[in-house]
Amino acid sequence: MPEVQSSVMTFVQYDDEARELDITFTSGKIYRYLDVPPAVYEELLGAESKGEYFNDCIKDEFAFAEVRRRRR
Repeated sequence: MPEVQSSVMTFVQYDDEARELDITFTSGKIYRYLDVPPAVYEELLGAESKGEYFNDCIKDEFAFAEVRRRRR
């Protein structure tokens, strides 16, 4: 799970097969975003501001659920 430099999130992980994006926020909560295209994950990793990209392109765009633990 890649660690990211962000004031909003600490880790992100993408499952290509399932098209699911897991984001661990600085609060410690982990959310799984569903049916996320691979390009969105790549753009998130490359974004200068991960929090801004999240707010503009992921939040309110994809269904999500809180998860209890990270994938291995």
